[in-house]
Amino acid sequence: MTDASNIIISVKGLKTAFGDFVVHENLDLDVREGEIIAVVGGSGTGKSVLMRTILGLNPAREGAIRVFDTDILKADERDLHEVDLQVGVLFQSGALFSSMTVLENVLAPVREHLSLPWELQRDLGAMKIAMVGLPRDAANKFPSELSGGMRKRAGLARALAMDPKLVFLDEPTAGLDPIGAAKFDELIVSLKDSLGLTVFIITHDLDTLYAASDRVAVLADRKVIAVGPLDEVRETPHPWIQEYFSGPRGRAALKSNGTVSGRMPEKSDGS
Repeated sequence: MTDASNIIISVKGLKTAFGDFVVHENLDLDVREGEIIAVVGGSGTGKSVLMRTILGLNPAREGAIRVFDTDILKADERDLHEVDLQVGVLFQSGALFSSMTVLENVLAPVREHLSLPWELQRDLGAMKIAMVGLPRDAANKFPSELSGGMRKRAGLARALAMDPKLVFLDEPTAGLDPIGAAKFDELIVSLKDSLGLTVFIITHDLDTLYAASDRVAVLADRKVIAVGPLDEVRETPHPWIQEYFSGPRGRAALKSNGTVSGRMPEKSDGS
């Protein structure tokens, strides 16, 4: 039985809709402190909508959402601000400001929330850039000068700028080649372990599930239909789950990674 004090996100009876189109109905999901939970589901199941609703960016019709024991749907602006300071987000595209250098992008939330001398800001930004495995000279480059993988890492550095306890990653390996995606998975696990992060990942990447997740939550039929360690979720008899894990890509990922219970053993290179 899960210790309630260990729950960092609690979603109960959530209903989201756009007009008459219902995305989620009676959706429940708990996220435990210190875990990497991966949310998967078919197109249109509302994975990103769920993330944005938890973040307070999308209104909910019904239900309750608590983050750090704050009721997101009822909190005032001050309480929401306190939650925001503990949360980092990497959107799918990276969402970097094209007119800013990497360093300026990473420091954007710092400048918004803190008053620090420039020298301290610069050192802080350099530390975050190094933390995600980018070379030092990346700091003065613009997003257009970076590869897709480097832009993802720059976005992650910005998400970590305020030392958050909770990080949301929306399709972090989308668009990356297999080697770059594998290295990014390793980076996520390394940062989670070294910083004590709780990580909420939206993904369709089966290799990410094997390499990085402690638990997997499956969205279908407007709610979470299964949640648990990967090897348990794979056995759920729901048609979408069986097709997802038993299709050609699912079989290839299983063959490559082997049967697991939760996350794969830590890899040697965290970069």
